[in-house]
Amino acid sequence: MAQKKQKQTQRAAATQKQQKSKNELERREVVVEVTAEENESGSIITGRPIVYDSMTNIGEFDEIIERGALNNTDLTDVRFLVNHDLSKIPLARSRRNNGNSTMTLTVDEQGLFIRAILDTENNADAQALYSAIQRGDISGMSFLFSVTDERWENLEGEHPTRHILAIGTVIEVSAVS
Repeated sequence: MAQKKQKQTQRAAATQKQQKSKNELERREVVVEVTAEENESGSIITGRPIVYDSMTNIGEFDEIIERGALNNTDLTDVRFLVNHDLSKIPLARSRRNNGNSTMTLTVDEQGLFIRAILDTENNADAQALYSAIQRGDISGMSFLFSVTDERWENLEGEHPTRHILAIGTVIEVSAVS
């Protein structure tokens, strides 16, 4: 009887997740290779905050960002932060992904790739992040986003799966510890 009640509670939670506002912002974290390198442009951080076709256990459900989910995504103003701390000054920023931006965003067959130029000479937070990535203390990336289209499967099961078909906007990407 207790197991049946637990399954009903899990299904209800998954259904609530399914019915939430499509413009509600969400965060996701992935463990990926984040690199720090020096070149003629300065101190460069690269990484992939969004990976297509990779299942992530969110807790109450699994989630897969489907290939093509970024096709119509608003990437006009994306900040680069540490641990989603919106109260801090961005360490880099992509505005319309143009040449004046300190971060470039590339949507490719694997997902979203970023390249950020950090001002490690004049910004102590940038220097600390760069050093932490070089040491391997920070090895993940995350992003703050909204979903405009999704599909659910196995809602009646113990662990449903959410397929993100379209991401509406990406607000920021973060290096995360």
